[in-house]
Order: sequence, then C-alpha cells, then structure tokens
Amino acid sequence: MDLEAQIRDYIVSEFLSGEDVPDLTDDFDLIENGVVDSLGLVRLISHISKNHAIPVDDIPLEPSNFRDIEHICSFIRQTTAAASV
Repeated sequence: MDLEAQIRDYIVSEFLSGEDVPDLTDDFDLIENGVVDSLGLVRLISHISKNHAIPVDDIPLEPSNFRDIEHICSFIRQTTAAASV
C-alpha cells in the first residue's frame, strides 16, 4: 500500500467513521472542509510521529503541512529523506 493510501485509510477510519467519500482526493482540503479540526490535527501528528518515526518535536505545527493528503505525504517524504541523509 502506498503512502497516500495509508494516510487516506487513517483519515477515513479516524475522522470519517469508516465511510470513504469520493471527494477525498489527494488535494481535498481536510481543514477547510471540517474533516480535521485542531484536536484532529494533534491526533494526525501523533499518528505520523508514531508510524513514520518522526519525533513530535521535529514536526512543525504548520497547518499547510496537513491541509490535504498530498501535503501530508510530501511532508513525510521530505522529513524522512532528510533524516536518512
């Protein structure tokens, strides 16, 4: 399963009561559309930290990094690539 699918599955199971929606594309704005609120952002950051070995202290709390699946995956890839250098 690719990273986008993993993140989408997490969002669907944790924030959408397990109901996948056709509108949940990689560029669907999770914050603006009310899928992820401030508490949800904390849960999402915790999930990313735990599952991708990124220390919470290394995760900048910038909503732009978590606005949609595309940005979330880009952030994870950049952070894990930088850590492996």
